[in-house]
Amino acid sequence: MVIKKDSPRVEKLKKTARYQSIKEGIFCSARNSFGEFYVSPFAIAINASNSVVALLTSVMGLLGPLSMTFSSRLIERFSRKKIIRKAVFFEALMWIPMIAIAIMYYTGIIVNALPLLILLTFAMYTILSNVTHPAWFSWMGDIVKEKNRGMWFSKRNLIMGFISIILAITASFFLDFLKKNNLTMLGFAILFLLALTARLISWHIFKKQYEPKIKLKKGYYFSFWDFIIKAPKTNFGRFTIFRAMLGFSAAICSPLIAVYLLRNLGLSYTNYMIIILGGTFASLFVMELWGRFADEYGKYRTIIFASMFIPIEAILWVLHPNIFYILLVPSIISATAWAGINLAAGNFIYDNVSQEKRGLAVSYFNMVWGIGVFLGAGLGAILIKFLNVNFIAPITVIFFISAIARAITVIWWLPKIKEIKKIGKFSSKKAFKNLLFKEAKPIISHEIHEIISIKKYF
Repeated sequence: MVIKKDSPRVEKLKKTARYQSIKEGIFCSARNSFGEFYVSPFAIAINASNSVVALLTSVMGLLGPLSMTFSSRLIERFSRKKIIRKAVFFEALMWIPMIAIAIMYYTGIIVNALPLLILLTFAMYTILSNVTHPAWFSWMGDIVKEKNRGMWFSKRNLIMGFISIILAITASFFLDFLKKNNLTMLGFAILFLLALTARLISWHIFKKQYEPKIKLKKGYYFSFWDFIIKAPKTNFGRFTIFRAMLGFSAAICSPLIAVYLLRNLGLSYTNYMIIILGGTFASLFVMELWGRFADEYGKYRTIIFASMFIPIEAILWVLHPNIFYILLVPSIISATAWAGINLAAGNFIYDNVSQEKRGLAVSYFNMVWGIGVFLGAGLGAILIKFLNVNFIAPITVIFFISAIARAITVIWWLPKIKEIKKIGKFSSKKAFKNLLFKEAKPIISHEIHEIISIKKYF
């Protein structure tokens, strides 16, 4: 029987798929909390150099989007569900080599080669984890209604963020406990095993999720080179360049935050993770505000307001070493600002790109962004290795360089972008009054309710 696109049955299937996507996101968060969040601390623990730690981000920035570019055309030959399930399965298995590296370091096997093995393993993991994104992005665009995408993604991000915080901080206590007993490598091995398990559960959930059929019109394809040539002439292209330049500017110092906190300040894993995720916790309670603001006043305005804080955020990290200052100022400002930009960026793509071109567009968007991150993190790795300054710590200079680059990017590129959807007339006084005073209380109440009722997704 052929199911009509707008039939009640299809709407029910889409609603169930959205529910399952949130459930899958919970286990994806667990993968991040036990795995990805601890890759840089793991590299530092096995005595990898500061440059190698920076290169982890550089590798992720280039290879991830590159894999998206190649995988975007897989949608032509295979269902999006099939692409995602195969990639997620093999991605989960990449935590096995990480476990092996922890064991080898503990037993003293080829210790000097282990930082390189981490780079190679993480590179393969990055490729596999990003292969899924064009198919997933296209899939989500078909099951989430256009009028409330901002709200739905903010809700999903809220739940995922809360889970990430609880699990990652719990993991940090566990890791510090084992560190005191000289069993740090055992702790990392157990965390990576949990990351493997969580991702396999995600793989299983994808099997049950409904996938609408996608029709690719003839001539929908355009090459990456065509995209680059036309980028300065189109609204979406200019936005892509802006995001790439922002990625470049931020990546100059962002991979070195772990180095600064763990090596320069000598923080414990628990304090490190509290700082990294403390801001995320605060941003959860403004996530829906960002979503409502984006739906009401446009993604472009959301990006403008969020971008105002991005340049100063880099400097704030190194102004004072006090842990409470770092937790309450740069951590919160950073997480809140980037949450607004990332939420608006995803929805900006949906607004500017047709359905059949979304997979290609998001892969090219991330490819250009990835090149920016690769070059920025590479520059940061070179600077931390060769920069020699007597009157101030070299890592502090790098954070200031990043701040200047971010400010130039925001000032130069933001005026070249525009909103294409019809949006509400903006009044700053009215907008902030409505969002922060009239709606803040029910939003926070709603978010607390969502967090408390997480069990309904199981």
